[in-house]
Amino acid sequence: MAATYDESSFKVLRGLEPVRQRPGMYTNLESPNHIIAEVIDNACDEALAGYAKSITVTAHEDGSISVQDDGRGIPVGIHAEEGLSVVEVAFTVLHSGGKFDKESGGAYQFAGGLHGVGVAVTNALSTKLEVTVQREGGEHFLRFINGVAEAPLSQIGNCPKKRRGTRVRAWPDPKYFDAPNVNLPQLERALRSKAVLLPGVQITLHLEKSKETRTWSYPEGLRSYLNEALAEQELAAPMFAGESFVQPDSGNGFAAGEGAAWALVWSAEGMVVRESYVNLIPTLAGGTHDAGLRDGVFNAVKGFAELHSLLPKGVKLVPEDVFSRASFVLSAKVLDPQFQGQTKDKLVSRDALRLVSLMVKDPLDLWLNEHPDYGKRITELAIQQAQTRMRSAQKVEKKKGTSVAVLPGKLTDCSSNDPSRTELFLVEGDSAGGSAKQGRNKEFQAILPLRGKVLNTFEVERDRLFANNEVHDIAVAIGVDPHHPDDAVDLSGMRYQGVYIMADADVDGAHISTLLLTLFFRHFYQVVAAGRVYVAQPPLFRVDVPAQGKKPLRKIYALNEGELHAVEDRLRQEKIREGSWSVSRFKGLGEMNAEQLWDTTLNPDTRRALRVNATSQPLRNTLEKFTLLMGKHEASSRRAWLEYHGNEVEGDV
Repeated sequence: MAATYDESSFKVLRGLEPVRQRPGMYTNLESPNHIIAEVIDNACDEALAGYAKSITVTAHEDGSISVQDDGRGIPVGIHAEEGLSVVEVAFTVLHSGGKFDKESGGAYQFAGGLHGVGVAVTNALSTKLEVTVQREGGEHFLRFINGVAEAPLSQIGNCPKKRRGTRVRAWPDPKYFDAPNVNLPQLERALRSKAVLLPGVQITLHLEKSKETRTWSYPEGLRSYLNEALAEQELAAPMFAGESFVQPDSGNGFAAGEGAAWALVWSAEGMVVRESYVNLIPTLAGGTHDAGLRDGVFNAVKGFAELHSLLPKGVKLVPEDVFSRASFVLSAKVLDPQFQGQTKDKLVSRDALRLVSLMVKDPLDLWLNEHPDYGKRITELAIQQAQTRMRSAQKVEKKKGTSVAVLPGKLTDCSSNDPSRTELFLVEGDSAGGSAKQGRNKEFQAILPLRGKVLNTFEVERDRLFANNEVHDIAVAIGVDPHHPDDAVDLSGMRYQGVYIMADADVDGAHISTLLLTLFFRHFYQVVAAGRVYVAQPPLFRVDVPAQGKKPLRKIYALNEGELHAVEDRLRQEKIREGSWSVSRFKGLGEMNAEQLWDTTLNPDTRRALRVNATSQPLRNTLEKFTLLMGKHEASSRRAWLEYHGNEVEGDV
C-alpha cells in the first residue's frame, strides 16, 4: 500500500539539523580531521590577513582537539539580525560568517571560508565544543552541548587590551565517523603545510599523551618545504621558485592581490611531490589552478625547445610529457574561489587557470633563457617521456592494424594515436555534434554524433545488436566487441581512454543517457568496470553578470536550478544589484557555441563529468534493478515502483 503523502510529509530542517541528517554533504566522514581543519583554517585566515603570528593545536588525552590563535578574536557583540552573540551565530547558523564581503573594507580579502558553514559543521558533529575569546580587554566563554549553547556568551575575566585571540576545543562525536579519533599523522602533515604557506607564522602541535611538542616555521616558504621533501633525490636542475600577484589597475581582469607562489623542480627518477593550495586550503584533487600551472609551464618549456631547435623530427610534446617528472608546491590566492563540494578538495574556478598560467609563464620563460643548460636538461626529460609515449602508441597501433573494421563515417576522430589520453564523446544530435567538433581539442578528442533515441538494448541479443546503426557505430568506434558481464575481455585494443556520454541537461537528455548506460552495462560491462565510461555534466543555465568596477563581465554556468539559486545567492552577497544579471536556460547542447561547449563540457581542466562505476553490490542485484527499469515486460512493476517513489523527485516538465 502506498505511503501517505500530504502536508504533514514536509519537514523543515532548521539550525544544525541539516548537517546531522546528511553529514557527508558537509564534511569527510573517514575521520574527524576535516571538522578540526575547519577551525584551523579560520586561525590560518587570520594569519593570512596579517593579524595572527602564532597558532597552537593541542591533541588532548580525552580525544578532543583545541586550536588557539593570536588573531583579532571573534567579535563578541550581539548580531543585529539574529539577536545572539556573533560567537554563537558563527557556531550555530549555517551560511553565516565574516568572509562573504570581499570588497574594500571587508574583514577578509582572501580566505578559504566561502560558504559560512565550516565551524557550524564542527559544532554540529561534536558532543561538546568550547569557545574562548580574548578581545577588547575581556575574556569571553561559550560552551555547546550537542550543538546547543549551554548558556549565552559571558565574560569570565579580564585580559590586557592588546591581547587578542580565539581558542576552540572540540570533542568530535564518534557516531558520525568511520574512525572515531583524529588521525594525528595526517593532522601533523596538514599543520606543517600551513606553516609552509604562511612564512613568518609559527605553528605548534602539542600531544598531551606523549608530552611531545612539534613546531614549524618556514622563513623561505615553499622552496625550503620542497627541498626538504626531495632531500635525497638527484635533481635535473635547480629549483624554480617565485611568486607573482596582480597589481592594482593591471587591466587584465583580475583583482589586485590575486596570483600565485610556487616552487617547481624536475628529477630524472624517484617519487614526485605535488601539492596545491588555494587561500591556504589544500586541494587534494587539484583543480583549475593546477591546470594553470601546467599550462604556463608547458607553454614556456615548449617555447624554449622550439626556440633552441631541441625537438627531434616527429616528436611533439604534450603537457603530460613536461610534467611527468616534475614536483611542485603551488599556493594560489583567488578572490572568490569556487570548489567542488564542501570539502574543497578541488578548485573549479575557471578564471584560476588563466590567472596562474599568466603569473607563471613569463617568469619561467625568463628563467629558462637565463639558464639555457638547465632548460636543455628539463627539455631532454620531456623528450624522453614523449618518445616513450609514442613507442607505446605505436605498439597499440600495430595491434589495431590487423582489424578489418571500418570506422564510422560520421566519427570525427582525433589526431593522436595514443589511447592513454584520447577521449570519445557520444553527442546527442547533429547540431550539438557540430558545435562539439568546432570546440574540441582535435589532438585527443573525438566526436560521434548520435541521431534520435538510441535503441533500448537491454533485451537485445548480441548477434542482433549490429542491426542498429547507432550501436554498430559505437562498438566499432571504441574498438571493443560486445560481451557478457562475466566474459574475460582484453581492453588493450580499446581506442579511447574514456568514453563520455554527452546529452542535454534536460529530461530528454537524461533518457538518452539512460539508454546509453543500459547499452554499456548490458553489452560492454568490462568497459564500465574498468572506469572508462563517463557521463558529461553540461550546464542548464548561464548567468551573465555585468561588469562591476574593476571586475569584468562574467559568465557563470549552473548545472541545475539548485546551483542557479546558489549562484544568485552569492551574487547578492557580493552586493551586486538585484536584477542586473540575466539568466539564460539552454534548451540543449546545440544552443551552445563552440567556445561555451569547450569551457563547460569538453575542457578537461574546467568540465564536470561523473565516472560510471561498477557497483560493489552483487551483479545480480544491479541486474534486477535494470530489469525493473528497462525490461519490456515489467510495465506494471515499473508503474508501481514509480508511484511508490514518485514523491522523492521533482519532475522537470
